[in-house]
Amino acid sequence: MSKIKIAIAGIGNCASSLIQGLYYYTPERTGDATVVPGLMHLEVGGYRPSDIEVVAAFDVDKRKVGKDVNEAIFEKPNCTTVFCADLPKSGTIVKMGNILDGVSEHMANYDDDRTFLLDGTASATKEDIVRELKESGAEILTNYMPVGSEAAAKFYAECALEAGVAFINNMPVFIASNPEWADRFKEKNLPIVGDDIKAQLGATITHRTLTDLFAKRGVVLERTYQLNTGGNTDFLNMKNQDRLESKKISKTEAVQSVAGKRLSDENIHIGPSDYIPWQNDNKLCFLRMEGDLFGGVPMNIELRLSVEDSPNSAGVAIDMIRCCKLALLNGEGGILHGASAYFCKHPPVQYTDDQAYEMTEEFIATRVSALNAAE
Repeated sequence: MSKIKIAIAGIGNCASSLIQGLYYYTPERTGDATVVPGLMHLEVGGYRPSDIEVVAAFDVDKRKVGKDVNEAIFEKPNCTTVFCADLPKSGTIVKMGNILDGVSEHMANYDDDRTFLLDGTASATKEDIVRELKESGAEILTNYMPVGSEAAAKFYAECALEAGVAFINNMPVFIASNPEWADRFKEKNLPIVGDDIKAQLGATITHRTLTDLFAKRGVVLERTYQLNTGGNTDFLNMKNQDRLESKKISKTEAVQSVAGKRLSDENIHIGPSDYIPWQNDNKLCFLRMEGDLFGGVPMNIELRLSVEDSPNSAGVAIDMIRCCKLALLNGEGGILHGASAYFCKHPPVQYTDDQAYEMTEEFIATRVSALNAAE
């Protein structure tokens, strides 16, 4: 089988965890196991994580541009856990991307190790990016722009359309969930998955699961909050309140969509709380839920969740990539609804996680069957 060739826009912590995982989950390490810690699927359509190859990469930080991508992922301001350090050179050099709104002005006030460093190099044009995507043979472009980078995210979506590659939108900019964008990918017969990646076991999926549990057990959820702190560049970016709107909408709607009844705005608060540098890529979630039991008797839950943020998304990203590959092999374009609902916080259509899981499993099974029948 040929490799799944991907391009990555934004070589930050999430890209670091993803790329480390491609070398960590090798056949030698996983062996004949059917269940492997950290992966929802060891194989999807015969593809394992190690069958994914990064053939193009884009960033704007001068410490990363011009380096082999397998070296660039360990450069500052990346601060995620290194669980697979000895990576061979990939031969893929990080190219200059387009800055647009990818770097918030307030980040200039922080230490170099914590923020993005620019050297005045001119941004790449759309023609530059499209040319690189085509020449590299990339099949899928995965977007890891910083939170709040709406113009940059849309720029890379445009590049994917023009280059004729599938698009995975890991960030809370509404592209897959915007009918106009979705129609454009459908017209080009290009798969798209999005928006805003849902971690393997993070704040959103935990909050959704408990909210769904309340509804199914007849407990009326009256009010809830989710406060998150972290020390990576995402949390630093989000100190600029102007960059938070789409993130708060995405996370809030993910919970509202599975509640027995929608909560009023004053009774639900979900969003980043603060940037704490020494936490690095560790994310702390403080969750409270208040509800009414039988007879209107009140109850509440308080939960503290600690996770390394970027590895928590990498296994999900690997499944998104492989679902896109199955769609490409079957000549299928447009929104992958099951994958979007299962792997993302703000899909075009919200389903419960049980429903989304079944839809995703059915998608994988039917597309694999179709490929086998065609052989």
